[in-house]
Amino acid sequence: MRPHMNSYKKQKGLKTIWMISREYDGLAGAGGVKDVCRQLAEALVAEGKNVSVILPFYGFMKLEESGFRLFDSFQVDMNYVGVERREQVQIWIRRQEDKPTIYLVDSARYQEKKSVYTYTAEDEAEDPAHVQGTGHYDYFAMNILLQKTAIDLMLCLGEKVDLIHCHDGHTALLPAMIKENEGYRHYFRKTGLVVTIHNAGLGYHQEVADLPFAKVLSGLPGKVLARNLLKGSFDPFLAASSYAVLNTVSENYARELRETDDDELTGLLGHILLSRGVKLEGVTNGISPADFDTREYEKLGIDAGYSVMDGDFAGKVICRQKLIQDINGKKLTHVQQNGSLSQADDVPLLTLIGRLTAQKGVDKLIGALETLLPTDKEFQVLILGSGLREIEDGLVRLTKNNANKGRVCLLRGYDPWLANRIYAAGDFFLVPSRYEPCGLTDYIAQLFGNLPIVHHIGGLVKVIDGKTGFTYQEHSSAALMGAMQKAIGVYRKQNDRIKDMQLQAVTTILEKYTWKKIVHRYLHLYEKAQEMAG
Repeated sequence: MRPHMNSYKKQKGLKTIWMISREYDGLAGAGGVKDVCRQLAEALVAEGKNVSVILPFYGFMKLEESGFRLFDSFQVDMNYVGVERREQVQIWIRRQEDKPTIYLVDSARYQEKKSVYTYTAEDEAEDPAHVQGTGHYDYFAMNILLQKTAIDLMLCLGEKVDLIHCHDGHTALLPAMIKENEGYRHYFRKTGLVVTIHNAGLGYHQEVADLPFAKVLSGLPGKVLARNLLKGSFDPFLAASSYAVLNTVSENYARELRETDDDELTGLLGHILLSRGVKLEGVTNGISPADFDTREYEKLGIDAGYSVMDGDFAGKVICRQKLIQDINGKKLTHVQQNGSLSQADDVPLLTLIGRLTAQKGVDKLIGALETLLPTDKEFQVLILGSGLREIEDGLVRLTKNNANKGRVCLLRGYDPWLANRIYAAGDFFLVPSRYEPCGLTDYIAQLFGNLPIVHHIGGLVKVIDGKTGFTYQEHSSAALMGAMQKAIGVYRKQNDRIKDMQLQAVTTILEKYTWKKIVHRYLHLYEKAQEMAG
């Protein structure tokens, strides 16, 4: 629902917005958070807002020729239990015309990290205790350092901040830290606070079980920790609920968290918020179609241009042929390849890009493929991503099966340019998630003419079965396989219908889900946060 006109009159005071995040597209990312942060920030700038974004400067990031310069340096209190200590940070800044201002927090703690959230295979090789795919041991300190640095930097700049938008559990303690510190509370007394829950699943809350450690490091009073425990651990989302407007990234996901048994997957976070009388808002993420204009193929790093809206797919065929040629020639860098694909333009190519975890439903995909591959010889599968070792191993076994030679390829790792090439090459895009707060990959796939096959859950309900993609209801290998068979059947027998669906998918995005439209819902949410601040 669009805000009323009088909302815009009230927003005249909303000029300066800060975003706090662990990800930002083009700099550091692990999932959809990076895309939301950049695209929303840029959409807000287009609305005339002064937007700043702050995130860590990780060790894997390269700043050469990226426009950053050293801006400031100071120390941040980072006490441990029984130990008073500080950590040195340097602040890098990038200012560009008509773009958000970006601040990077440079510290020893971030520089030693080779990925945003988890240890890599390289980390494990250096230290077997740092198991690939598991979270960093000092995740809570990483989060606190970012939040404290953000607060200190805003104080140093001395500018009026109208709204602070915190992304996910990694930054969700900032509202409590501001409101429970007397000096901060007065400085930010008119600042609206918003926390977006990008993923409420267990393991994503950034909770901490060591309460004395959490108390001394965050500086929060013991009573704040005591009243915000979830399964015995201090939960940042619960803590945020007393000080900020909470939202999640689709209306349906907000409903599921409060009204269905699916909330068990969050530790009943949604039901606890409901019992406290906390309203959990839902704003479905948008997308910027111009970022994925397949006519501008060089910008996307794909091999040829084409247009879904014009029904011109000749370039899409070339994209597939060139990618398979590079796969078979083992010319792809930044990924570890298992399996290959034969040149077979007349069979559908099913694709998947993302984390290889049970939450993303990749275990169900393995089960579906184990049954479907032996019975249907006329389709191919291409997967890009990394994740749990047992799931990666299951996919590798499929590629090593001689019966699947030339039909299944796994590219372990991630490269954004390679991801674009896969989106462009594919006919169908698999999103078999156990739960999915919003989903951005389905949007991206649709813009590339790659029709999504999705578990109809959370934010994925925006995919309309038989019109903008294919859907299934039960989270099982059998249900997923049924949807895959349906999509493959339409491809073989009703190819004109596939073209109609590709056009309808892009048209729907342009009509409903661009950031130009969604940004006004966030401005309305920001207004509520300012009213809450008083």
